[in-house]
Amino acid sequence: MSRLLADPSLLPPVLAGPLLRRLEPTRLVMWLVARRPLSLVLRLHGVGDIPLDGDKCTVVPVGRHAFVHLIDVPLEGALPFDTRIDYDLLIDGAMGIAEWAPHLLYGDAKCPNFVLRSRIDQLLHGSCRKPHHPAADGLLCVDQLLAAETEPHERPALLMMSGDQVYADDVAGPMLRAIHALIERLGLFDEHLEGAVVSDSAKLYDHPASYYHRADLLPALESNETLRERFFGGARKPIFTSSSADNHLVTFAEVMAMYLLVWAPTAWTLIEPTAPTLTPERLERYALEQTRIDGFKAGLGNVARALAHLPSLMIFDDHDITDDWNLSAQWEETAYGHPFSKRIIGNALIAYMLCQGWGNNPDAFKDLLEKTLGLSASGDDQYLDSPVQDELIDDLLRFQHWHFVLPTRPALVVIDTRTRRWRSEMALKQPSGLLDWEALSELQQELLDHPSAIIVSPAPIFGVKLIETVQKVFSWCGYPLLVDAENWMAHRGAAQVILNIFRHSRTPGNYVVLSGDVHYSFVYEVLIRHRKAGPRIWQITSSGIKNEFPKTLLEWFDRLNRWLYSPRSPLNWFTKRRLMRIVPYTPEHAEAGERMWNSAGIGQVFFNEQGQPREIIQHNSNGAAKTRMLAPDLADYPD
Repeated sequence: MSRLLADPSLLPPVLAGPLLRRLEPTRLVMWLVARRPLSLVLRLHGVGDIPLDGDKCTVVPVGRHAFVHLIDVPLEGALPFDTRIDYDLLIDGAMGIAEWAPHLLYGDAKCPNFVLRSRIDQLLHGSCRKPHHPAADGLLCVDQLLAAETEPHERPALLMMSGDQVYADDVAGPMLRAIHALIERLGLFDEHLEGAVVSDSAKLYDHPASYYHRADLLPALESNETLRERFFGGARKPIFTSSSADNHLVTFAEVMAMYLLVWAPTAWTLIEPTAPTLTPERLERYALEQTRIDGFKAGLGNVARALAHLPSLMIFDDHDITDDWNLSAQWEETAYGHPFSKRIIGNALIAYMLCQGWGNNPDAFKDLLEKTLGLSASGDDQYLDSPVQDELIDDLLRFQHWHFVLPTRPALVVIDTRTRRWRSEMALKQPSGLLDWEALSELQQELLDHPSAIIVSPAPIFGVKLIETVQKVFSWCGYPLLVDAENWMAHRGAAQVILNIFRHSRTPGNYVVLSGDVHYSFVYEVLIRHRKAGPRIWQITSSGIKNEFPKTLLEWFDRLNRWLYSPRSPLNWFTKRRLMRIVPYTPEHAEAGERMWNSAGIGQVFFNEQGQPREIIQHNSNGAAKTRMLAPDLADYPD
């Protein structure tokens, strides 16, 4: 592939964004990527023009023609609640969004707008957006809801994406081809690679194994067999899913290009990728994936429009970085003990910080951002500075502030279940707890004395008992990786502490737990047995945005779970949740008895003044009517 760049003056000024991130009455946080460092002015209705100088906009170069703009604007006066507020971003003080991104506007609007809600009376949530899955994109449901809105109070308070916003480990051939074309078009920085067959990123992109055979890029040593399985082997998971990692993203440039290609339509207009040289079998797979990618990118203008009007918050799960990330102590020893796999993880973490993590809580990332600005300070401006890159990765792997809290009504507490794990030191293969003791103690402190709280846990805290039992059996046999054995009940210590937090007298009387991860949707109401004063807990799971569970398999799991763990089944007393009543809701359009809903889309939850869910909806991306989750008669579920 040629490394020559087309005329950069032909590039549009903005490549992706703006995305609205954390919005508060006296603070606005936004994200965009441009072809050059921009002189921007934020025009805010009712406030006026605010120049976005160095104090309000940090510019991070990621290529010769790609610059991430991290916009963080403090306001002297508070903006009004529950009012539609127009905003614009003027380039060089003149050209507004209507000129450089007209696809971001609804109807006859001259600029985008946002609404700051006085409380969280409704929100949207979901996880797992895989571009080449055949299901339609659930974020299009968000755009449809905003397009139909007539009054400011009808707008959700926020969009909460609870994991797997990108799939760095499961990439379609046509998407990888587009990534490489975009790297060349924008001059995204190259990097040197250690511990691989290829010495740098340029050689990686041109290597015959770059498509569908990335396992071959590891040194052919017997000791690397486990590493090959972790990152490139396409480990088969016959019970839950088939994970395909043979196009796993490796370089920082690849991950950044992925973000540009999944959050905006503009980057796709700059490239014309063609299929690489492949075997007939691989070419057939490539052609099928191409049709799915074509469908995905056709909706990106609408997705970008929604993200420019609705504040979005995000937390990672495993696929944002790599499948089974930090699943066990043994996994961590293997992955971080080799320079190549450590670099793979680190590159995805750097990109996550810039494209997702920073916008949740900018104050937590000030020191890390300063070091990130030194990435491109190499004497050769084509390559990242390797010592700075490795040092930044070490800092990110030690970083303990990915979680965040919004001081809203009800409080929104987003937890990091990936990096602060309770490791099983005596049995390294066993799954780690999703939070360690210190993190669980901090969680309890965050919850103390709140009348109600929304907790965002990427994996459901109260999951499907049968599926958790299957995962436990595989873990006992020493194969937790085969079934993604990552659930709150898999580690005795973490399970006992999280359940004790829910039972504590000073923690909220009403909890809502929002989750994703599992590729199906369900709702449980959870009550403490023999306690009439509460608390009341709702586990609301919406997954995936663009992913689904194998249909027949889920039907069998649903049926068997109802039989084996019915309200009066003695098997319930062998679970860690035996002191709690788990009461399932019923999807409105489900067949008789079904509890799990299997359709890509987006979840919507409406809350009453007490922070309790008054209506729970799943919007289906396939065009079917929205699905309400119907509350059961508690009398059918004995105490």
